[in-house]
Amino acid sequence: MPAFINFNGDLIPNNTPLLDITNRAFRYGDGLFESMRLMNGQLKFANLHADRLQQGMRALKLENFSLFDDYYLKEKAEEIAIMNKAKHGRLRLTVYRDAGGLYTPDFNKAGWCLELQPDAHNQYTFNNRGLIMDVFTELVKPLNYLSNLKTCNSLIYVMAGLFKTQSRADDVFILNQNGFLCEALSSNVFVLYQGHLYTPALSEGCIAGVMRQVVIQLALKHSIPVTEAQINPEILNQAEEVFLTNATKGIQWVIGSGIKRYFNKTSKMLVDELNKL
Repeated sequence: MPAFINFNGDLIPNNTPLLDITNRAFRYGDGLFESMRLMNGQLKFANLHADRLQQGMRALKLENFSLFDDYYLKEKAEEIAIMNKAKHGRLRLTVYRDAGGLYTPDFNKAGWCLELQPDAHNQYTFNNRGLIMDVFTELVKPLNYLSNLKTCNSLIYVMAGLFKTQSRADDVFILNQNGFLCEALSSNVFVLYQGHLYTPALSEGCIAGVMRQVVIQLALKHSIPVTEAQINPEILNQAEEVFLTNATKGIQWVIGSGIKRYFNKTSKMLVDELNKL
């Protein structure tokens, strides 16, 4: 039985030919996407994903952004889970400008596609084998009002992924145009230094991660001070702990960067608290 996707409201086999050569997401990266987690047949943190998606659609001047509220996202997630007979997995919702034109679009109608990649985990799992990280310096991330969005224009992450493979690392740190810590390949970054948790501010160009927001609130709830800041990558040589966050994997512990090695007490505690949610 083939897997199913939801393409503009229709549940169809995922191997169905759909996009033509004029699609703007293909031609120009003209769109954005949400990576989300399905657990026990339900979408996690639907309200946060809906808020971020609607803000992104407004920024790209896409119409009908109000349709994509948390109720709609939960409904579509449950539909595709039932159709694919899956309770847990990774969801990707891609929204693109469904229009003609060259660089200037003819209009701003939004098209969309929801995919589900099932897995067996009904909770966020702690990676006991910590990640080995490297710093990607071949390209830097620019700072502008699109920097916080998960857009379909993702070449910097593709090149960072190639660098990761070449350097035999598990993940890489990406720097912004000013040389400060920005994010990882598909995650936000948290650094524990002298008992204080730091993460790059949104003004530093990082993705406005849903799990980033959740973890900040969890840390504050457990009396761990958190600062969103401009972070010199040199702190990686002095930090006690480093971990990554994203909506699909939760929290991923980093064991080392270069010759530096890190502890995992805080990240392990936060994973436990995350699963209690």
